[in-house]
Amino acid sequence: MQILVAPPSPSPSPSPPSYLLGRSDAIVVECARTVDLMDELLRNQIFAIHALAAAGSVTLGNALTYPLDTAKVIIQVGSSSGKPLTTTKALDRVKYLSGYSGLYNGFGWLALGRSLGVGARFGTYEIVAAYFKDGRQYNYLSLSEAFRAGMVAGVAESVITTPFELVKLRAQVASASPPSNYSSMRKKRVVTPLIEKLLRGYTPDRKALNYSVDLLSTLRNKHTNMTGALQAYPWMMTGSGSPPSVTNVRRLPDIISLEGWSSLLRGLRPGLVRDSIYGGVFFTAWEFLHQAMVDWKAIGMNPVPSMDEDIPLSPLAVTFAAGLSGSVAAAASHCFDTAKSRSLCTVVPKFVSLERKFLKWKRPGSRFERWTGIHPADRKVLFNGIGLRMARCGISSFVLVGSYFLIVDQLVSRGNRLT
Repeated sequence: MQILVAPPSPSPSPSPPSYLLGRSDAIVVECARTVDLMDELLRNQIFAIHALAAAGSVTLGNALTYPLDTAKVIIQVGSSSGKPLTTTKALDRVKYLSGYSGLYNGFGWLALGRSLGVGARFGTYEIVAAYFKDGRQYNYLSLSEAFRAGMVAGVAESVITTPFELVKLRAQVASASPPSNYSSMRKKRVVTPLIEKLLRGYTPDRKALNYSVDLLSTLRNKHTNMTGALQAYPWMMTGSGSPPSVTNVRRLPDIISLEGWSSLLRGLRPGLVRDSIYGGVFFTAWEFLHQAMVDWKAIGMNPVPSMDEDIPLSPLAVTFAAGLSGSVAAAASHCFDTAKSRSLCTVVPKFVSLERKFLKWKRPGSRFERWTGIHPADRKVLFNGIGLRMARCGISSFVLVGSYFLIVDQLVSRGNRLT
């Protein structure tokens, strides 16, 4: 078999030192260097191998733990302070209403969002960690620096994954919700153009609309066509004055049409706090366990290695450390995960958001709750599903790191045999 080898890429032309140039010229030179570096990375086979391994490991870890995530979301959203859901009840409800395939509703959105988000998390962490270690004699990172770098990495991950989590979570909630009773009558009913524009294919509940008309029929000065007037009023698009349910607003076009583009960033406040705490605790615990394993292995070595030497560790040990770090980080940030899940499950039409803006509506709760996005009514359910999330994050981190090492090893060894 003939192997085609690409010709070596031409080396970039040397540029003068930045201190010999003006400020604007130096910026142009640095940008050119960055572009040349990115071109070299894209042409490098190792970069493509690591990118492929990272995407595959993230998808595999999410696929194995997605049923746990679905059960966790159903428990967080469906529980109340007096009626908490159990894991068995949540899984049975999903299987009864949507079958076993309902456990994977919204998986595509999670896989896409997590592939980008986890890449941003680890990439940002490496950049910030390299900034902390720059100029040091020894390649050492303190636990406080790892925590700060992890918090910055978590913020980057949260901003990227929030829109994907919105669609994913509503698909999961819809899998545990009964179908609409009037779905077969939609073609026969005529809706107003306003409702059709806000939410295509949606029709108000006839019973709720008739009940609202009966309440208003006692007025002296009433509209001649009360039903038609209420249907033309956006706040009464459901017939009862409440917003549509999550099951009717679960597709991305419907979300944008009814709630606006700004809804794609709903839950960003608790998401930023959740992911920053998760990233900080995850990388701090992983760095602590990594340093402990290095010190333990260095004790039995003769001669004792210096601090600047890299001591190889077993991939299995590193994988177990990642899984344990993921579970600890999930426990530390779970209450904010519940707050974000319940926030994403709330449908807020854009006319309601505009009304709140005009009235200068203030968020309820204490200053801490307003800043972190926690609703006061959710105080007693913030830790529901913590065991499922710890298991999901631990297993997902274990599979992610372990499969990443395995895929990279297989691809690199196969590439070496071909060359």
